[in-house]
Amino acid sequence: MKLLTVNFLTCAIRSCKTSPLSFPLHFRDAELEQQEIEYNPIFLQNILPRLDWDAVKTTAAEISFTTLPAIKPSPSAAMTETEEQGMRDLHTLLLETEVREGKMVCGNCGHEYPIKEGIANFLLPNHLGESSNPSILNSVGGGLRAQGG
Repeated sequence: MKLLTVNFLTCAIRSCKTSPLSFPLHFRDAELEQQEIEYNPIFLQNILPRLDWDAVKTTAAEISFTTLPAIKPSPSAAMTETEEQGMRDLHTLLLETEVREGKMVCGNCGHEYPIKEGIANFLLPNHLGESSNPSILNSVGGGLRAQGG
């Protein structure tokens, strides 16, 4: 799971939807893997406006990635060497760093989302999910039975 993804995820539990503590999700027992990919400054320029910089910094600090600038970069054609290095560091964090195993944890409710082989599991147990309404489940199940013959 690329670290870029975490900047767009929040806790899936209904009671957390309005809590600012549910974002960003926090890594626990994260096993990281670095996979080098070609530097793509155009992609970074396009994704930067969509990033919550405080969340990026929180995630970076939690995995001991300490080279990010304190202020969100604003790429331009005439970047200094330091600014260019900041963009390269951001590329390394967001696109080359992957969580292979571990958990993401909600800061509001403490629910853990396991990560196995780089894939996060956001399926909630029935007692936490939004579709735990038995009438909805029965109508879906009944519809499947009717189609099955």
